[in-house]
Amino acid sequence: MTTPRTAVSDSLGSALPNRWAQLAIGVICMVSIASPQYVWALLTKPFMLKLDASLAQVQVVFSIVVGLQCFLSPVGGYLIERFGIKKLVSLGAVLVGASWVIGAYSTSLLSLYLTYGLFAGVGTGIVYIGIVGLMVKWFPDRRGLAAGIAASGYGMGASLTTFPVANSLASVGLETTLATFGIIFAIVGIACAWVLKTPPPDYQASVHSDLPVSHIPDIGPSQLLRQPIFWIMFLMMTMMSTSGLMVVSQMGAFAKDFGITDATVFGMAALPLAMTIDRVMNGLTRPFFGWISDKIGRENTMLIAFALEGVAMTVWFLTSSNPVLFVLLSGIVFFGWGEIFSLFPSTLTDTFGSKFASTNYGFLYAGAGIGAILGGPLAALMFQSSGSWTPVFVTAIAANFLTALLAILVLKPMRQSYLTKA
Repeated sequence: MTTPRTAVSDSLGSALPNRWAQLAIGVICMVSIASPQYVWALLTKPFMLKLDASLAQVQVVFSIVVGLQCFLSPVGGYLIERFGIKKLVSLGAVLVGASWVIGAYSTSLLSLYLTYGLFAGVGTGIVYIGIVGLMVKWFPDRRGLAAGIAASGYGMGASLTTFPVANSLASVGLETTLATFGIIFAIVGIACAWVLKTPPPDYQASVHSDLPVSHIPDIGPSQLLRQPIFWIMFLMMTMMSTSGLMVVSQMGAFAKDFGITDATVFGMAALPLAMTIDRVMNGLTRPFFGWISDKIGRENTMLIAFALEGVAMTVWFLTSSNPVLFVLLSGIVFFGWGEIFSLFPSTLTDTFGSKFASTNYGFLYAGAGIGAILGGPLAALMFQSSGSWTPVFVTAIAANFLTALLAILVLKPMRQSYLTKA
């Protein structure tokens, strides 16, 4: 059976906060932690000059941030459910702020790795998992939409700081810029954290529906990891993350080979325009497809979204020398990729309950970490060995269509059988 669409009153008691306000606060939290990852490109050159280091040495920081964010997520989720959302999100905000404040004054690569890399990776992981896990609890009827809106705050949040940080770097330098913005990030994150509240344990019981609702037992991590459904989701999450990043991470490289870097579209340089559109589409797709999945079902939406990315990648590659199509299709590719961060957490919580949502999603989110590590290097190695981008695109496209088929032919019947027996 499919999980029924339900409706929840926003006023389940005078002591409970408005859940839409909680979502808005969660988005602000996400915005406050987005810059360490998404503004990093602005900081590479200043750190190279300050530390007399190569680009490869400095870029290790980015790998540390992404790796720790993903792979320590289960620990962060457990701590949130053990000690509470306020304390842990506050801690995450402090770590994110400290990554910039202390990292700014690093005098060696090792100190940069242990400050910016370590603090930002752990801090962003705690806040990200905490906010997404909290929203799927508050919105049992609109999990896809709520998870998507929260995730879009992280995906698009850095757009608010990109130009201010760039201008500040030019005017006052690296150390003052990072110290100033790091303090701002920490203050905003802490202020938001102390307004967040977790719904009571019986909140799910307050859901009303005109359809028969089967009780979904809350499954904790020890049981979750023994469920075949979880590992199917993990495989799908890893495949989608890897395939998307195989292309996304190499966009600048293959744009040069395709003759796009010197082209203009609508009077603007094609590559920067494409990257700007991509960031917007990567944010918009998360609530959009999350909302769609609330209406037509998670797996049906996965089929549409993942196949859309596969088709867009195919046409993108076949028309790669056309600057206009390069820009437009890159946006569609991102639109078919970013929704994994709303569809998978909502599907997971629909299946295994909301009590351990943060910890459970932490384990699933590790699949995105594998994709982040494999995607770029795998694509580079494939191109290096073949001298062509064709194997890269063929592999990514095939992975998209395969994951779309897994969603509808494997995951959907498995979940239906599991929920029927629950």
